[in-house]
Amino acid sequence: MYLSTTDRPRTLGWKGVSGNVLALGAVSLITDMSSEMVTAVLPLYLVVGLQFSPAAYGVVDGLYTGATTLLRLVGGFVADLTDRRKAVAGLGYGLSAVAKLGLLATSAAGIGAAIAVDRAGKGLRTAPRDALITLSTHADDLGRAFGVHRAMDGAGAFLGPLVALAVLAAAGQSFDSVFVTSACVAALGVVVLVLFVRDHREARATEPARPEPVRPRAVGPLLRDGGVRRVVAAAVLLGLAMVGDGFVYLLLQQREGLSLGWFPLLAVGTSLVYLLLAAPLGALADRVGRLPVVLGGYALLVLVHLLLSGPLGGWPLVGLVLLLYGAFYAATDGVLIALAGPVLPARLRATGIALVQSGQALAYLGSSVLFGLAWQHFGPEAASWIAAAGVALALVGTAALLGRRS
Repeated sequence: MYLSTTDRPRTLGWKGVSGNVLALGAVSLITDMSSEMVTAVLPLYLVVGLQFSPAAYGVVDGLYTGATTLLRLVGGFVADLTDRRKAVAGLGYGLSAVAKLGLLATSAAGIGAAIAVDRAGKGLRTAPRDALITLSTHADDLGRAFGVHRAMDGAGAFLGPLVALAVLAAAGQSFDSVFVTSACVAALGVVVLVLFVRDHREARATEPARPEPVRPRAVGPLLRDGGVRRVVAAAVLLGLAMVGDGFVYLLLQQREGLSLGWFPLLAVGTSLVYLLLAAPLGALADRVGRLPVVLGGYALLVLVHLLLSGPLGGWPLVGLVLLLYGAFYAATDGVLIALAGPVLPARLRATGIALVQSGQALAYLGSSVLFGLAWQHFGPEAASWIAAAGVALALVGTAALLGRRS
């Protein structure tokens, strides 16, 4: 039987949320603000500015997320191997901070290398960070803890495009100023991590005094556990149901003829809904079950795709899509990891979370490419219908896999 946090004393903090989780949330807020300063206009820049086809953008978008897969596994395993999750997460945050300065390069190769380093940093830090959240939280409060963390992360995503627009206005539309400011903000996040986040190494206190060291061969037995396999398989199915924010915003922009200046604010709208709903929906998941909340979130994604291919138009469509899209993220992002956490052994928590996230990221890579091809060959409306059907099938598959095991 894998070790669970259920029997541990509840952590002190706001309604069951520990100070360590709040500190990690502050780091994520600052780092996501830095990242969103750079990425808010990326889809528009590639498709409108560089004339990428929808299929080509699908490849870039999928690789942008899927390229972190291997490093998620490396980061998760090294964090468990060394029992130093904070250090591995800190290395990831540091790499992303340095990468922002690489965006000052003028060549495509230089910018590509900077993006690769940034994604490497994200891949390294994600699983150790989420493992720290689970190890710093009582099992009954995991939904609330991840909800609060994701709400703080969403606040950074909300502020990032606004800060970027302010810097551009103040610096005479200088993108170099945005990149330098973004790097400085990211460096501040690393400082907060070093000063305020505690490594939860004492989480092994309830295990045998001399636990067996973590070895690569430990991953095999982990995947042979039925509960872990079901969670990983569900994550893959749900990853196949996602098509990427950039496609949703491009569909809105092209369908409604929005001016280019409005495009970065679409992400702001989604982030605002996300940060307002993440904590309440996380707390709701603790009360009614995490699986129903996750499934409900993906049902909202079905509605998003139906709206994008339906008769509604104008600002009511834009507002409703952003509301539902933000609610989808709030109901699924942290709640899925909260659902997986108690199934995973404490000594392999970061590795297990990395498996879940990597499976989802690899599936997302494929789905993004397929959606881009569907858009290019069948048109945006047909692609949205296909996406809606795909999400519905993933919902059925996930419900069958996980049943009442939330």
